[in-house]
Amino acid sequence: MKSDVAKKGVGQAPHRSLFNALGYTKEEMERPLIGIVSSYNEIVPGHMNLDKIANAVKMGVAMAGGTPVMFPAIAVCDGIAMGHIGMKYSLVTRDRIADSTECMALAHQFDALVCIPNCDKNVPGLLMAAARLNIPTIFVSGGPMLAGRVKGCKTSLSSLFEAVGAQAAGKITMEELEEFEEKACPTCGSCSGMYTANSMNCLTEAIGMGLPGNGTIPAVYSERIRLAKHAGMKVMELLKKDIKPRDIMTKEAFYNALTVDMALGCSTNSMLHLPAIAHEAGIELDLSIANEISAKTPNLCHLAPAGHTYIEELNEAGGVYAVMNELNKKNLLYTDGITVTGKTVGENIEGCINKNPEVIRPIENPYSEVGGIAVLTGNIAPDTCVVKRSAVVEEMLVHEGPARVFDCEEDAIAAIKGGKIVKGDVVVIRYEGPKGGPGMREMLNPTSAIAGMGLGSSVALITD
Repeated sequence: MKSDVAKKGVGQAPHRSLFNALGYTKEEMERPLIGIVSSYNEIVPGHMNLDKIANAVKMGVAMAGGTPVMFPAIAVCDGIAMGHIGMKYSLVTRDRIADSTECMALAHQFDALVCIPNCDKNVPGLLMAAARLNIPTIFVSGGPMLAGRVKGCKTSLSSLFEAVGAQAAGKITMEELEEFEEKACPTCGSCSGMYTANSMNCLTEAIGMGLPGNGTIPAVYSERIRLAKHAGMKVMELLKKDIKPRDIMTKEAFYNALTVDMALGCSTNSMLHLPAIAHEAGIELDLSIANEISAKTPNLCHLAPAGHTYIEELNEAGGVYAVMNELNKKNLLYTDGITVTGKTVGENIEGCINKNPEVIRPIENPYSEVGGIAVLTGNIAPDTCVVKRSAVVEEMLVHEGPARVFDCEEDAIAAIKGGKIVKGDVVVIRYEGPKGGPGMREMLNPTSAIAGMGLGSSVALITD
């Protein structure tokens, strides 16, 4: 065992004395040491339940003959950090999570890892660490939030941002805004639409690093606890079989992830994170391949904010594996790769039927014949840019108008809410990228403000 260098031999007597100080028994020290990377904290709604997930994982590891050892990873709530200086600190946490997890895993010589992430930068950060460390690893996320309900309609966090814009435009009252505020985010979990967190948790399944349901089982379901116990058990099987992340995270696995990304209509941030994860696995993922994959991959799902269905409904319809099974009808996936289930992709998705063709369109009747994300180039983006094509209304696929240029997010929002942006305009926000921001602040505020003002089908937004 890898951990033997810290546990066995005469020279390790001091090490064992420290394990004794931790309360470990000889029996526990004879077993593999399994690191449980818990991202639990009390400031991120998607992470407030991870203590329960971690306890379930520890039970599963112990049941299967391992010794679970928990240590933390940080996580930022992009929603709470948005609109102020806090957003400058979000993206940088991804690399800090990867680095700190590497430090802990190697310093203490864990034999295997179970990673428990949930939110935007936390999931890719831990996937980067897993690829870098390359010891047997499995992921189990905290799960998505249930959708809120206002006036009989399901809502999510973006609905609330749009409501702020609607209130500023006089379309709703303060009392109605307060109702959104109270009801839009009703449970713990990652925000209920196909935003970055749920995108990355679903793509963790597609890559093969999470068990079925990892991306879609709601946070508040007891099924999520059972999933966590199974993840704890399964990591012991991965250790026994010596199945490592780089055995799973192959070039073909990343192509599968991009294909599923296109079908689901995931967040554009997946185009930021997938190449970074692939790089840690020794694979250079050129974004030009995204358009090649998109050209042959139909968009099968319109989940919020692109549509009116939510992750809980994707789960009920059969989840990520049902989407993958639809894609496989046209041989769009590589199915021979091994996954954390111990089975191949093909074996995993066989028989996973689409239970709701309104949520997951059959591949013969897609929302569009091409994928949900497009990589573009042009005079203002010579090195490419990314658009969530599935969230763009048809009348905005071609748009021409005067550029209204702003040097920061705050100035743009002030202009939008002040009525200075009108139909036909193109809002350009500069200096918000990784260098300029710094930190690449999320642009949900201005996009939602535009939608809330009723300009979503007549105003274009371009940011760096």
